[in-house]
Amino acid sequence: MPSQESDRIASAQQTLDILYEMSQLLNTHLDKETLTTCVRMIESGINPEALAAVIQELRRENAALVGRA
Repeated sequence: MPSQESDRIASAQQTLDILYEMSQLLNTHLDKETLTTCVRMIESGINPEALAAVIQELRRENAALVGRA
């Protein structure tokens, strides 16, 4: 059983590494922690397009705040 658990963890880590590499190629500017959070949210049923829209809006608002400072 512990071997199955360690295989599952290794597989999940490999999947995250691949997703991170893809996100870097696509210039998403998501770090691994944020990407992991997004994946977990999508796995729990959040609409991926809605999540992407929220991230884009947060980035726009952040840029506006930085521009005012």
